[in-house]
Amino acid sequence: MNYIRKISVGSDYKNAMHYIVGQEVLGGSYLIDSINFEEKGYSVWVKKNGEVVKWKEVTNTPVMVEYNLNAI
Repeated sequence: MNYIRKISVGSDYKNAMHYIVGQEVLGGSYLIDSINFEEKGYSVWVKKNGEVVKWKEVTNTPVMVEYNLNAI
């Protein structure tokens, strides 16, 4: 189970890029499936028609993490 619900990328929360599991991206053609912490940083995985692919990797940038408390 994935415990990360949202990441905010950037040093200023108000102007950061926010990625939320379940959020529509790329013009609504994909949904964020999961956000994972990996060796290099965070990765954002998207889903379309049952296929899950890595969309973004976030490294060397300030990140605020919000956890899914319902998954605990």
